[in-house]
Amino acid sequence: MLVTGASGGIGRETALQFSKEGANILVNYHSSPNKADATVEAVRETGTDAISVKADVSSPQEVLEMVDTCIERFGRLDILVNNAGIIRRGTIETVTEEDWDRIIDINLKGTFFFAQAAAREMIRARQGGKIINMSSIASEVAIEFQSHYMASKGGVRMLTKGMALELAPYGINVNALAPGTIETEMTRQDLEDPTIREEAIDAIPLGRIGTPLDVARAALFLATEESDYITGEMIFVEGGYVIR
Repeated sequence: MLVTGASGGIGRETALQFSKEGANILVNYHSSPNKADATVEAVRETGTDAISVKADVSSPQEVLEMVDTCIERFGRLDILVNNAGIIRRGTIETVTEEDWDRIIDINLKGTFFFAQAAAREMIRARQGGKIINMSSIASEVAIEFQSHYMASKGGVRMLTKGMALELAPYGINVNALAPGTIETEMTRQDLEDPTIREEAIDAIPLGRIGTPLDVARAALFLATEESDYITGEMIFVEGGYVIR
């Protein structure tokens, strides 16, 4: 399998959970080689193989090269977890063109071209496959100072549906996860503020902040035969936040 943005947080935990089920892992990273190498070592300790590859997911050429590397190393690509993503906060007045382009390039363009490259290999192999995209609760509810981020994640949600429709005849399932407030490097600075943390917990019916393991377990479900009759769907992993 191939996990993008897997040097830390959700990506790292996903790689570990999948490796425990016997998957060989290609770990993608962009700017954290040491963390990626640590993920690879942790995966190998479970008894499966793993490698790390640096690539910018917004570059279709680098995406193709990484998928080729996966095939060369492991012989096939059965599962893609499209986890790479960034967030940049800003008001309507302050978001720059560079902010907009980078968010869309990583979160939406990267998701599309990675899924495209993986799907081509899955179609060629004629053995089906699983593509799991990472959306967000921001595709469902409005969040202040994140309009551009919401646009990217809403795009991922609809991209998932379109791809699921097109790829279903090939036995390829395409689904998405929509995490809520998860304790990762992306959120840790905010959550270290006691007031922000308390407000976040108060908004979650299950009464706790999510963990990368919560998301990884949902991804694992979508990658197994237990979800073979599910495609084009998005599973919210947010402790009930969106039901209010």
